[in-house]
Amino acid sequence: MTKQPGKHQDMELREQQPRPTLARKLGDVTHVSPLLRKVRELSGCAEDQLGEWLLKCAVERGATHYRRDFPAELPPDNPALTNEELGVALCLAHHPFDPILIRAAAQLLSARATNAKTLAHLAVMERCEPVLLHIARAAARVAPDQEPWASLRVDLVCRREVRTEVLPHWSRFVLQTGYTPLGRGDHIEWLTRDE
Repeated sequence: MTKQPGKHQDMELREQQPRPTLARKLGDVTHVSPLLRKVRELSGCAEDQLGEWLLKCAVERGATHYRRDFPAELPPDNPALTNEELGVALCLAHHPFDPILIRAAAQLLSARATNAKTLAHLAVMERCEPVLLHIARAAARVAPDQEPWASLRVDLVCRREVRTEVLPHWSRFVLQTGYTPLGRGDHIEWLTRDE
């Protein structure tokens, strides 16, 4: 068969490479995660649905900035997973890299009811301190007294440095408008959980 210009060419099909995990993007490795095991058990989701299920749960619990239509086959939220566990689970290094998961975790956890000590403990246990400290540092720019981030900046120590430049820019955790309550001007507001 000769190929003629303008005719459909034979196409070579290639397997799509899986998206890199958050761990790979950060230059880190994953670990055996008790929280990930708990999430799998409580959700009943397949591995490739876990991130989407966690995001759906976060939106239903108040991370409404990330509201969208979710697949109908996703199971309902499970209240056996605390908000702190849900927020940390969204930041697990096992997930394919998706900044929306981290941003939703930031909004979900930005609430008075979030227990900073529990959050810090989970962050260390699940090795996601770099991600939560990144969010905490972003909060310091806009809402320095916002909890639990103010407490985490004091109480949480990072086990090792990772490449946080791949994490969302501070401006992705806020609402920005060109109007303030007094008229024109920059108005920047940290996204908090809708309660």
